Amino acid sequence: MMFWYGGGWVWWQVALMWVGMIAFWGLLIWAVYAVVTAVTRRPGQQHGEEHPGGGARRILDERLARGEIDTGEYRHLRELLDAGGGHGPVGTGDGTSAPGATGSGR
Repeated sequence: MMFWYGGGWVWWQVALMWVGMIAFWGLLIWAVYAVVTAVTRRPGQQHGEEHPGGGARRILDERLARGEIDTGEYRHLRELLDAGGGHGPVGTGDGTSAPGATGSGR
C-alpha cells in the first residue's frame, strides 16, 4: 500500500477532531438560541428592560411628557413607586379598609 505509515490515528488528529466537534455543536446551539431570542423578543423591548416597576415608571414619564400631570404630582408618584407604594395590588385584600368603614366585617 502506498502512503501507509502505520496503523491507528495520531493523538493530534483525535484532539483536532474533538475540538472541531465541540466548536460545531457550540456554534449550532448558540445559533438556535440567538434565533429563538430574536423571534420571541417583543418589538421595542431592549435587553434587560424587564426590571420590576419599569412599566409603571415608563407610563408615569409618558404622562408627564403629555402634560397630563404636573411635576409635583410626578415627583410624588415617583417617590411612591420607588418606595413600593405601601399598598398591594388592587383587589388583593391586603387588609386596608376604606375610610369610614366600621371594621366589624359583619
